Amino acid sequence: MISIWEKDILYAPVDILIAGSGLMGLWTAYEIKKRRPGLSVQIIDRGNIPTGASTRNAGFACFGSATELISDKANTGNDLMLEVVNNRYKGIQKTRAVLGDAAIGFEPCGGYEAIQANYKEYAFLQEHIDTLNKDLQSITGLPQTFTIDNGALQTQGLTGFDALVYSSLEGALHSGKLVNSLTALVQQMGVTIRMHTELLHWEQLATQINVQTPGAIIPCQQLIIATNGFTQNLLPELHIKPGRGQVVVTKPIPGLRLHGTFHFDEGFYYWRHLGNRVLLGGGRNMAFEEEETCELQTTGTIQNVLHRFLQQHILQPYGIGNTEDVIDYSWAGIMAFTENKLPQVTTVAPNIHAVIACNGMGVALSSVIAEQVADTVFR
Repeated sequence: MISIWEKDILYAPVDILIAGSGLMGLWTAYEIKKRRPGLSVQIIDRGNIPTGASTRNAGFACFGSATELISDKANTGNDLMLEVVNNRYKGIQKTRAVLGDAAIGFEPCGGYEAIQANYKEYAFLQEHIDTLNKDLQSITGLPQTFTIDNGALQTQGLTGFDALVYSSLEGALHSGKLVNSLTALVQQMGVTIRMHTELLHWEQLATQINVQTPGAIIPCQQLIIATNGFTQNLLPELHIKPGRGQVVVTKPIPGLRLHGTFHFDEGFYYWRHLGNRVLLGGGRNMAFEEEETCELQTTGTIQNVLHRFLQQHILQPYGIGNTEDVIDYSWAGIMAFTENKLPQVTTVAPNIHAVIACNGMGVALSSVIAEQVADTVFR
C-alpha cells in the first residue's frame, strides 16, 4: 500500500501522462507544455534511462541518403518521399533552433554516401541525383542538395567504393547531450519525469484513465504511449515492427582521416568520425528476422558483419590487421518500423494516443511529429 503522501504527490492525477522518456516522449511533452503551460504533464519510463534508440543511435543529423530517397520514391511514390524528407529536414532545423548547437554537440561536418559500381542505379547515378535535387530544392533551398564528390574517396581514406555523393546539409551530434538538454528543458517547463515506473496496463473510466504502474495507479485525463519499438508489447494490434540497430566504436586511431557522416547500401550501413575514433552501425539487412526484436543484446552475426565492413572499407589505410584489437565499444538500440516508412500517430481509444515508428530517423523526425501529437490531443 502507498502512503497518503505518495498518493498526493507521486501518484497524483495529471492532465497528460506520457509513457516513454526518449526523444518522442520528450518532444511531445515540450509541444504540449508550449501550447498549454497550465496543464500538468508527467513522463514515466520503465528504465533508469531511455533504452530504446534515443541514446543508442549513431548521432546523425541527417534526412536520408540519395539512394535511400531514390528507393523510397520507387516504393512509396514521390509525394510521400518528399513529405518524409521535409519533416526530417524541418526536424533537424527545429532541434538546433530550440536547443542550440553547442548544447547538442552539433557538428556541421557534411554527409556522404558511398556507392559501389554494382549498385542497381549506378549507371544513371548523376541523372537520378539531378532529378532528386530538383525535387528537393523547395525543401532545402539549394539547387544541388546532393553532388558527386569522388575525390573525397582518397581524402577520407575509404576503400572498396566507386563513388561518393556529398551533402553539405547533414551533420553529426551527441545523442546523450541531445536527450539531456531536452530533458532539462521540459523539466524547466514544469514536466515531471519519473523513471523506474513502467506502464503495465490501463483502465478507461467515464471521467479518467487509470494507469497501473508497479507502485500504484496514476489517474490521468489523456494517455500518450511513446514507447517506439516496445509498443508492440502494449498495442500489438498496431503491427509495429521493432528493429535492432547494432553499433561499434573503435579505439582512437592516430592520423584518422575520416571526417563526416557516411551511409552505404540505401542507409543500411552508417559510420562517422567521433573525434579520432570511428563509429559504425547497421548491417541488419544481413539478418532481418534475427534483428526484428526488442532484445538489446549485440549478436555475433551482426558484429561480425560490422567488423568485416570496418576492415574492408575504413581501416586499411591505418595498417590495422585485426579488427578485434581496435573495437572499444559495442551496443544495440531498438527502432520501430512501419511498412510505408511514415511515422504513426494513432488514437487507439478516446483520450489514448500512440506515437511510434520514426523508422530509424527519430533524431530528425521526433520534434516535428510531436506537433502532430499535440494537434491530436487538443483536437
